[in-house]
Amino acid sequence: MCRFLVYKGKDEILLSKLILDPTHSILTQSYDSRLRLDTRRPHNGDGFGVGYYTSPDLGPEPCIFTSTIPAWNCINLERLASKTTSNLIFAHVRATTEGNLSDSNCHPFRHRGLMWMHNGGVGGWKHVKRRLAASLGDEWFNFVQGSTDSEWCFALFLDSMERMGHSPNAEVGENGFGHTVLRKAMLKTIERINTLIKGITADVKEEDTRSLLNFAVTDGTSVVCSRYVSSMTDEAASLFFSSGTSWKEQSNVNIDADKKDYKMERRDKGADIVLVASEPLTFERDNWVTVPTNSTVTIHKQTVMIHPIIDEYYSHDPAHKRSSQFAVNKGQTITGPDKSTITQSASRSSSGIRTPAVGFACG
Repeated sequence: MCRFLVYKGKDEILLSKLILDPTHSILTQSYDSRLRLDTRRPHNGDGFGVGYYTSPDLGPEPCIFTSTIPAWNCINLERLASKTTSNLIFAHVRATTEGNLSDSNCHPFRHRGLMWMHNGGVGGWKHVKRRLAASLGDEWFNFVQGSTDSEWCFALFLDSMERMGHSPNAEVGENGFGHTVLRKAMLKTIERINTLIKGITADVKEEDTRSLLNFAVTDGTSVVCSRYVSSMTDEAASLFFSSGTSWKEQSNVNIDADKKDYKMERRDKGADIVLVASEPLTFERDNWVTVPTNSTVTIHKQTVMIHPIIDEYYSHDPAHKRSSQFAVNKGQTITGPDKSTITQSASRSSSGIRTPAVGFACG
């Protein structure tokens, strides 16, 4: 399984402060993923990608840099990250499940001003792929350049947006498509994937058809991420968020000289910075909050909103227990920064949970 990171800030940040420098940066996670127990693929070394938005004068499309070189071995990543700033950044390190090792299969993916990445996998993919492709409009069928289930899911998202009456090709203003449109299109994408899987006939079903669908999408203004598993009894792959007023380097003589301790600080109730990550970038327990299984986390104007995904796999019982075994079998865990399970610290409602920078705590 892969690892991804989202940064949404009021101000621009140097990419190296997220990707290279922290003690448990996403580059470190490419070879030392503490929450990943997949002995079949002990490293996230099957390429990487970084996407970020630049000055509006250069157009609405994000800049994407991908490589099939392991992130820890790419000198160009260090050169780029140490001289590039942005206020909206996607980063992804890959461990292949579908698709070969190629630049076209590295996340994030882009269409005009939209950017997308995925951690997980579509259940029963070989039985779903042809029908998924056939369900798309011609433009989105031809859009796919690689061979990953993740890119086909992006095409399905784009097709869903268009069917909702929001053309992904439309020129949008500084407010983008709006976070509600992005979230509804993501929910529709998940629904369509589930419907396709249910269409697998019993005579050809040879494998587990549960899906792990941790998606991230942005239009350059708002960000929507999902933490989802198509099961009533299992936990989804890990996903956390952190928010505050500054991402500060700390002095610590006990760590590697090439690495730095960072901490999310909160000086008031506002949130100038929001991070979403498959795995925390620090081991500061009170910096990170678990996104509940089968939920979306939305970042809009530095406000974090969490909504449950209410479908057949949703439980209205707040005490509902889920097993971590499926995630573990897929190379994932649901543990927190100190290797103990982080409790869900807020009850969920269909109207969603809003928080600027406070209101959540790691249990």
